[in-house]
Amino acid sequence: MFGIGNDNKIILTGYSGFVGQNILSYTEKTRNDSIISLNLRENLPNILPQANSIIHLAGKAHDLKNSADPQAYFDINYGLTKELFDRFLKSNINDFVYFSSVKAVADTVDGKLTEDAEPTPETAYGQSKLQAERYLLSKELPQGKRLFILRPCMIHGPGNKGNLNLLYKVVKLRIPYPLGAFHNSRSFLSIENLLFILDRILTNASIPGGIYHLADDEALSTTEVIRIIAKAAKVRARVWNISSSFIIKSAKIGDKIHLPLNSERLKKLIESYEVSNEKIKRALAIKKLPISVREGLAKTIRSFSNS
Repeated sequence: MFGIGNDNKIILTGYSGFVGQNILSYTEKTRNDSIISLNLRENLPNILPQANSIIHLAGKAHDLKNSADPQAYFDINYGLTKELFDRFLKSNINDFVYFSSVKAVADTVDGKLTEDAEPTPETAYGQSKLQAERYLLSKELPQGKRLFILRPCMIHGPGNKGNLNLLYKVVKLRIPYPLGAFHNSRSFLSIENLLFILDRILTNASIPGGIYHLADDEALSTTEVIRIIAKAAKVRARVWNISSSFIIKSAKIGDKIHLPLNSERLKKLIESYEVSNEKIKRALAIKKLPISVREGLAKTIRSFSNS
């Protein structure tokens, strides 16, 4: 459950998205917390409803097609966050949980990405998230309030769509995976581990606020993910080691004629992006998260089969 006691109230923005829907479902099962859904598409109230916490999920997501107006990211990810946080500071609400992104720090990573890395985002999405972070951190918190800036990597779970679903379709149709020549290491975040972290944060007043990276305990290569998908889908994994230079050229053609494989999607599939979760585990006084990356991915893939 989130919070302590039967009268705990949480203001939630971005409730229609994947994470928001999972939070709503989670709290419905516990029957112990009251969720106040706040629609930021409407005018923000000058005085926020009485609540214990705010979980701010709403934002403009990263556009893989690179077709979105860059200013829209700043208007939404920075502007609306600023307005909401200003009202939080004037309220009696204790905790503000802001969902940023690892993309606020880096678009490419050498080694493991930690919280003390110097932010160098390249996209409007990452830059707008970082601008929001810096505004939140620039404000002095009144006594008794906590600010959590959470930077998750790629979140997945049953019902989630995205690159994992695309890979699932490729494997399920027994289409060979042609990117075996690329060797990478990527971090993922199971929705179950995310909910566990939120639960601990909001139920333990001794956990200090701050910036925390969120990821499962282990990173995997995309080829390993393909094999996990094949096992969960009960088909044989077919991995081809086609020349990497040929694949890169094909993706550039996809940019021009709008094929499913374009440079941005190829980058998502083959780049290494490993995220350290050591700081959040130290704060929670745990050595490992409840769900392993393999177990979490298998659950996600089985949900594709069931649907």
